[in-house]
Amino acid sequence: MKIGIIGAGASGIMAAIQIKRINKNIQIDLFDINKSIGKKILASGNGRCNISNTTLSSKNYRGEDIAFCEYALDKFSFKEFEKFCISIGLLLDIKDTNKVYPLSNEAKSVVNLLQSQVLHLNINVICETRIIKVIKEKKKFCLKSKDKKFANYDKVLISSGLSAAPQLNSTQDALIIAKTFGHNINLTYPSLVGLCMNSNYHHKLAGFKKEVKLTLLINNIIKDEQQGDLLFTKYGVSGFAVLDISQQASYYLSLKKNVLIDIDFFPNLSKEELDKKIRILVKSNKNEKLSTLLGGLVSNKLPLVLLQECNLDINIKAKDIYDKDINTIVSKLLAWRINIIETQGFKHAEVSGGGIKTYEINNKTYESKKCKNLYFSGEAIDIVGYRGGYNLHFAWASGYTCAKAITNGLQDS
Repeated sequence: MKIGIIGAGASGIMAAIQIKRINKNIQIDLFDINKSIGKKILASGNGRCNISNTTLSSKNYRGEDIAFCEYALDKFSFKEFEKFCISIGLLLDIKDTNKVYPLSNEAKSVVNLLQSQVLHLNINVICETRIIKVIKEKKKFCLKSKDKKFANYDKVLISSGLSAAPQLNSTQDALIIAKTFGHNINLTYPSLVGLCMNSNYHHKLAGFKKEVKLTLLINNIIKDEQQGDLLFTKYGVSGFAVLDISQQASYYLSLKKNVLIDIDFFPNLSKEELDKKIRILVKSNKNEKLSTLLGGLVSNKLPLVLLQECNLDINIKAKDIYDKDINTIVSKLLAWRINIIETQGFKHAEVSGGGIKTYEINNKTYESKKCKNLYFSGEAIDIVGYRGGYNLHFAWASGYTCAKAITNGLQDS
């Protein structure tokens, strides 16, 4: 039997290794557009590789039907993944946050060990080759690049991802190929990405970072809440809380909806508690500028912008403000509204949302319902994980599931 796998990322590599482990006589051609395999793995987690998470369920994912991923996550749980890692010589560092990293703290070590397995199992790797067309002729598949033809494949797995990080040669080829076999596609969008805001002040706050609570409003209806770091930048906002909320923000931006975010700069304080703190500052320092006093409460970058947004003189002294002014300041700090106009785009996104509609793929085999012996795994499917290793684990799990299905009944005797 001859198998073609398009895309040598986490999902494609996992599938290739598992297929060969089940039956060493199966011939595998593993294609990738880059000069070497695992390029996106190298870039994950800022080079540290947040490789998985110990708490896995469909609740950690988004998509048209998140229940689709439950079978793969159950069959390839974190415990199964840990066993796989040990089998290739990879030790793991499990954090208190349930995030999982290689003990080496380097993505390079992950790729090196995967490459070693690929070599050991005699998997034929064909790099610097972009497969742009897949044709099924009778019962065999033919794969075509710009200038070459690769024929006589019994089964084909497409695991080439989507558009996130185009600087790593990512493409939407998987979707183009899927369409030729009659598959329908949900709109793709950048996910886990910085958000651009419409204001005349965010560049003044660039570098200001604080733990906050964010509330996402779509057409003035609350859709999500996240707590964590917020970082103001020259383009808008980033930070862990923003990346988490960006999944829905980006999706609704792609649908041309009105996207707003309310920032609570003091999520651990009630309105009354914050009001009391500010009044103590004002009462104790009547001749001091209010902007200076507020600098003891938040970053020195925020007070001047805060006063301007509250329509107060930036040079006003504490003794000159009224109760209503304090009320306005408190309300602003607990619900600072920003208008999101776009994301930083696929270039800066960790992953892509959207993709092939899941109801057209068998959730227990990941085989196309449109074409027998054609399989899909990883990012090309309309399943996207939250931040924390969930996307990489879905790549591993879906690749593993494909391998089991492809080799069903073909185990070594």
